Amino acid sequence: MSWLSEITARFKRIGLDASEYWQPDAVDVPMREAHGVTVDTDDDQWRPLTGDSKRDLSPLTQDRMQEVALYLWEQNLLANWMIEITVAYLLAEGVRYEIDDEDDQDALNRFWNDPINDFDVKLPKKVRELLLFGEQAWPTFVNNVNGHVRLGYLDPATIKEIITDPDNGEQPIGIITKKDSKGRYQRFRVVINGGEDVFTQRTQAIREQFADGECLYFTINALSNGRRGRSALLAGADWLDAYDKLLFGELDRQDFLRAFIWDVELKGATQPEVDERAKTITTPAPGSTRVHNESETWKAETPDLKATDASETARLFRNHILGGFGLPEHWYGGGGDVNRSTGESMGEPTFKLLSMRQCELKAILKSVGVYVLRQRRLATGAEPEMDDPLYDLEVIFPEMTSKDTSRYATSLQQVTVAVGMLISQGLVTEATGLRIVDAIAGRLGVEFDVEDELDKARTEIAEKKARQAEADTFQDVPEDNAVGVAA
Repeated sequence: MSWLSEITARFKRIGLDASEYWQPDAVDVPMREAHGVTVDTDDDQWRPLTGDSKRDLSPLTQDRMQEVALYLWEQNLLANWMIEITVAYLLAEGVRYEIDDEDDQDALNRFWNDPINDFDVKLPKKVRELLLFGEQAWPTFVNNVNGHVRLGYLDPATIKEIITDPDNGEQPIGIITKKDSKGRYQRFRVVINGGEDVFTQRTQAIREQFADGECLYFTINALSNGRRGRSALLAGADWLDAYDKLLFGELDRQDFLRAFIWDVELKGATQPEVDERAKTITTPAPGSTRVHNESETWKAETPDLKATDASETARLFRNHILGGFGLPEHWYGGGGDVNRSTGESMGEPTFKLLSMRQCELKAILKSVGVYVLRQRRLATGAEPEMDDPLYDLEVIFPEMTSKDTSRYATSLQQVTVAVGMLISQGLVTEATGLRIVDAIAGRLGVEFDVEDELDKARTEIAEKKARQAEADTFQDVPEDNAVGVAA
């Protein structure tokens, strides 16, 4: 029996088909060593710095990353908290769409509150999974009569491949799913908020092959030349697991430290006497009485492991993980030497990272909202132009944290007085002075257009002066009221 037949038989005995793991036709070609070539022993461990355009994880690694991220979120307290605190800061106070057109606003509200979409309930789940898996795919279902949109869900674990534009490697154009148990798979066309004419004819022909519907597709932690997103827990996965092992090891150590044994010493006893006593001896119950003579000594022995306090080691691991995720130590219960002043300053980098994440989510939700309004336009047979008001849609997020407005209020008062003096002395113009005031007012959440505000203020002042001048003007008393006035 040849080696190929032997291996095939072994695979068959354990229920596997050997043909799935190699091509039988290839084994008929004899393998010969190359002549005149010297290969370093570690040459296979190196890769070229140039010419490698692959920026994605391998399919197996991508699947494994998603499995590990989900496991850590479910089983690791620190990993779960890092994801949940991010979702809470982004969505805890709610999100909404705003647009000037009332009909468009009604359409967006219907989409948001649709019983299938139900964004108030489902959006936190979508954001959580976006952080865990690094990508989200939502198939779209459009009512051809009125353009109303409903969203489905495509598990990232079922995605086999993302197809990109051959003329633009950072633009995804299609999604291919993995085959199910019956060998079926789907090909979704990635949604583009624009007409098909934004692509070349070659790309349009490729997109026509994705005929199973349209799908919104978004990624985070991705590279321009990468097709798939990466989990927010990817970089810290091994450290999170090591931190868990450290804590479980400390739990086992504490169990050992609490353990003890009874050491019984029989003075002057022979080996047979020791063996006989060992057969009859029993461990005394709590509160029981033990009677013996001076030849028998009982002593409780506890382990002395000479182990150092692991709290500093645990803190080192924890801060390494939290720092990599951009979170300060005192947010996770480790107060240390932090007071209110240093705590506020330590939170600044965290809020910058959360603000950046919020901008990504805002762009995602705006893209969804624009798609909803475009379908409403397309249902009437009109392709929206790029200057259509639908592109002015805004996604409103609340402030992530309450501000200490007392400092800004004091600053506003001082700045206003200083600006008034500068304007009165002719050192700055009114517009420049108002811009300085606007910079402080923006910290209080009030923003305005300087030129427009100046025009309105001047108009209002002129109207007040006119009304005051009219009120101050003396008017003659009518003749029919002269008698009454004299009286």
